[in-house]
Amino acid sequence: MSEEQSAVQQEMAARGRIIVRTSLVGIVVNILLAAFKAAVGFTANSIAVLLDAVNNLSDALSSVITVVGAKLAGRKPDREHPFGHGRIEYLSAMIIAAIVFYAGLTSLWESGKKIFEPEPADYSLLSLFIIAVAVLVKIVLGRYFKRQGKAAESGALVASGADALFDAVLSFSVLASALIYLGTGVSLEAYVGVIIAIFILKSGIDMMRDTLNDILGERPDPVLVRRIKGMLAAEPEIRGAYDLMLNNYGPGRNYASVHIELPDTMTVEEVDRLTRRVYDKVYEATGVRLMGVTVYSYNTNDAEAVAMRKQVYKIVLAHREWILQVHGFYVNREKKDMRFDVVVRFGTDIPAVLKELHREVQAAFPAYDILIDVDMDISALGTRG
Repeated sequence: MSEEQSAVQQEMAARGRIIVRTSLVGIVVNILLAAFKAAVGFTANSIAVLLDAVNNLSDALSSVITVVGAKLAGRKPDREHPFGHGRIEYLSAMIIAAIVFYAGLTSLWESGKKIFEPEPADYSLLSLFIIAVAVLVKIVLGRYFKRQGKAAESGALVASGADALFDAVLSFSVLASALIYLGTGVSLEAYVGVIIAIFILKSGIDMMRDTLNDILGERPDPVLVRRIKGMLAAEPEIRGAYDLMLNNYGPGRNYASVHIELPDTMTVEEVDRLTRRVYDKVYEATGVRLMGVTVYSYNTNDAEAVAMRKQVYKIVLAHREWILQVHGFYVNREKKDMRFDVVVRFGTDIPAVLKELHREVQAAFPAYDILIDVDMDISALGTRG
C-alpha cells in the first residue's frame, strides 16, 4: 500500500469515527427528548407537543441510519467496487429524507383532524419547563452537529445540525402557543401543529432533492473547478486546462480527468514527469485525485500556424450564441490537417452547429481536412486560451 493510499484510509477512518460518535450523541439526546415530550403531550392532551416528540423520534432514527450508512460507506474498496462504497451515504440520506417526509404527512393529517375536532389542553408548569429545556438542548445539539459536520466534511451532519436548530424554533413555537393558551384561553396548538408539519414536509423534500442531485451527479463546484484549472495552468509548460470532469463516489471521494495543452516540442518523458507532478500538486491542495490527463499539442515554431489559429478562433467565436469556448487547436501544414474542440451551450442543435462551423472554416481553408470535436459545458471554462 502506498503512503498516499494509507493516508487516505486513515483520513476516511477518522471521518467515520466523527460521524458515528456525533450521531450516537444525537440518538441518545433525541430519544430522551422524544420520551419527555411524548409524556407531556399525552398528559397535557397536546397534539403540537406530540408531533414535536414524533419529530425528535424521526431525528433519532435518522441518526441511526446515518451511523449504518457511514459504517457501510467506510468499507474498503473491493474487486466489484474499486472506488469504494462511499455512495451508500447518499442512499442512506435518501431513506432519511423519505422518513422525514412520511413524518410530515402523518403530522399534517393528525393536526388537521385536531382543527376540526379540538380537545382542550391542560399544561402544567413541569410540562412547560420540559419544553423550554428542549429548546435549549436542541440549540446546543444543532451547534454541535454543525461543528462536527464541518470537521468531518459530512453534509449529513451539517444538515442534521441545521435541522436541530430549526427544531428549536418549532419547539419554541409550541411553548409560545401553550403560554398563549394559558394566558388567553385561545388554543393555537392544532394550527402550530400544521405549521410544524408543513416545515417537516419541506425539510423532507429538500433532503430528497439534494440527495437526488448527489446520486445523479450535478455540476461541480465552480470555485473548485477554477482552482484546479488555475493550478494546472500555473505550470510553465501548460498553456491551458480544459474539459475538467469530476466524478464523486461519496463524500471525500472525488476523482477527475482533464485535458491540458502542451507545446508540440515536449518529449514523452517530459510529459510523464509533468503529469506526475500535477497529480501530487492537485491532490495535496484539494483532495481530488486526477485519474487521467489527456494532452492537446499546440504549434510552437510555426508562425503561419499561429496566424491560422487566430483566424479559426475568430470565425468560431463569432457564434457566441452557440459557442462558449474553442481550444485544442493544432494544424499540420504538410499533411493539410486541422483539428480543434468547441464547447457548446446546452440546448444547442449540435449537428447544425457543426455543419455551419465546418462550412465557414472550410471556406477559409479549402485545402485542409478539418476535424471539429464537440465538448459539453460540464464545468467552468478554461483559465487560458
